[in-house]
Amino acid sequence: MPDIIAETDRLVLRTIADGDAELHNRILNTPAVMARLGGTKELHEIEAKHAKSMALYAREGFSFLFMIEKKTGEMVGHCGIKRVDNPIASNQGDHEIGWLVREDRWRRGYAEEAMRAVLDWAFGPVDAPHVVALTSMTNIGSWKLMEKLGMQRRADLDFEDPDFPAADRMTIQYSLTKQQWQEKA
Repeated sequence: MPDIIAETDRLVLRTIADGDAELHNRILNTPAVMARLGGTKELHEIEAKHAKSMALYAREGFSFLFMIEKKTGEMVGHCGIKRVDNPIASNQGDHEIGWLVREDRWRRGYAEEAMRAVLDWAFGPVDAPHVVALTSMTNIGSWKLMEKLGMQRRADLDFEDPDFPAADRMTIQYSLTKQQWQEKA
């Protein structure tokens, strides 16, 4: 049974459970949603990410979560906290936040609503000293949300990821400290 981590006005954020990979694959693994994340994935890749997320939650008490729309009970996104694990990143092990929202729910504020709850979780029970978020230089919507959340650009942490298409190889990072989040609240 998944744990409920947070509730917002419109969302329930719950842990990933066994058997969620097929739902994730069907709802979020689309060319449009995955365009800036290296493209669609195979089901076994999603299953591996879910296993990694469940293990992280069991070990450290945080992970990526499903965003469930209260009104419909439908999964509308994926968000949460993990450790920076890209082997090229110079800040491996930092708390990394991230999100995906299904295409038919874009531009409704779900990502911001979910990420505000995730940041409260990160700086509350998880007790992260700071968080980072990674995106491609071309993913303007993502880094605009990072800025809206109060995150600051960290060009010193940028890197090129050869596993991504040429347009999305430049990975940029933003960061936010616990103190900055508390002052903003």
